[in-house]
Amino acid sequence: MYKNKDIWNVTYPILLGLLAQNIINVTDTAFLGRVGEVALGAAAMGGLLYICIYTIAFGFSVGTQILIARRNGEGNYREVGPIMWQGSAFSLLMGIFFLIIMYFSASSLIRMLISSEAIYAATYDFFTWRIWGFLFAFLNVMYRALYIGITRTKVLTMGSVVMAAVNVFLDYVLVFGELGFPELGVKGAAIASVIAEGSALLFFILYTRYNLDLKKYGFTRFVSFDFNLIRRILQISFFTMAQYFLSMVIWFIFFMALERLGQRELAIANIVRSVYIVLLIPVQALATTANTLVSNLIGNGGVNGVTSLLNQIAKISTAVLVVCIALTMIFPHSILSIYTNETALLSESVPALYVVCISMLIAAPANIYFSGISGTGNTKAALVLEVGIQTFYAIYVIMVGMVLQEPVEICFTTEVIYYSTMLLFSVIYLKKAKWQNKKI
Repeated sequence: MYKNKDIWNVTYPILLGLLAQNIINVTDTAFLGRVGEVALGAAAMGGLLYICIYTIAFGFSVGTQILIARRNGEGNYREVGPIMWQGSAFSLLMGIFFLIIMYFSASSLIRMLISSEAIYAATYDFFTWRIWGFLFAFLNVMYRALYIGITRTKVLTMGSVVMAAVNVFLDYVLVFGELGFPELGVKGAAIASVIAEGSALLFFILYTRYNLDLKKYGFTRFVSFDFNLIRRILQISFFTMAQYFLSMVIWFIFFMALERLGQRELAIANIVRSVYIVLLIPVQALATTANTLVSNLIGNGGVNGVTSLLNQIAKISTAVLVVCIALTMIFPHSILSIYTNETALLSESVPALYVVCISMLIAAPANIYFSGISGTGNTKAALVLEVGIQTFYAIYVIMVGMVLQEPVEICFTTEVIYYSTMLLFSVIYLKKAKWQNKKI
């Protein structure tokens, strides 16, 4: 059975990596908050469009990660490399495909989704540059899957620090035109993010080449494209891909509703969402740990210890979030001032921030149990649960945001509903369903 120390040894590099990685979101929002509400809205809408596609690659990588972790737990190390090679080739092909499709459909797609002419123009500028990141991000997630799967997660921190450092510097010089660089505004933030993702990929390639035992993990076995292996990965990851994509589509519907309320409401939502994502980092890190440790535990024949392991990680997640939420609720103005120096906008964002804090108390255990379902290899069950939860979520968003046009803080109560239903159905599934003998 894993001790708390073992859990943290896997978790803290993932946490630091996610923290560094999300500096991209924080810095983009912080810099563009000084540009204006239209820039903030464009970054929100364009960024969410990008992430909707990116989550397809991320979902595929989670399926790959589960398979790598299972082989690692079995001691079948030489099977890791072929899984990584084949998964990376398929992921890169997906990235090229989506880049082409999004490049040529961006104008009509954004026009259909956004009502404000000013936000449409800025979003188009942002998105048509941001999508070049697919070429790098779709491979970065595969390296993430590799190192989490073999529980060597410290490298993720280093890669994310490289990405964050590059992004912060380029945001500074490209958004405002400092140090002789052109002033590009929202377009500069997109270009900075793409170059940052490319820098992280270069780091992962070099690190793997010079620091990983390539022979042990089967990376010296160069083989042709293996459709059977891709099919096996997709059998696990397809449902995760659909699940993550659905989650982001629902988020986009949420922001579409707020965009129709006005530029001010959209700006508030983007600021609060940025804080929300940072608060979610420790939960996501522990959920990723739960996913990979469950898969490794089952690979080692420890299926009976899965529930205890998830309970253990859920307690840690809740304890960490209580501290983070307390600090956020005590110092809301100080935290929000990172994103804007406009007093009225800052004050209007506080109520929505409090609602997000309440939802995080439920998200802390909910994400752990839900991620544990995927870790067992039952990604189809996770998707079915997600579809049911998200359907209710979407109806709630449409009614509250588009029909009733409630204030931003009321719209954010959707997160309380979402995590409450996720926690309830995840616990019921783990107690009642027959998941113990799933083969992958």
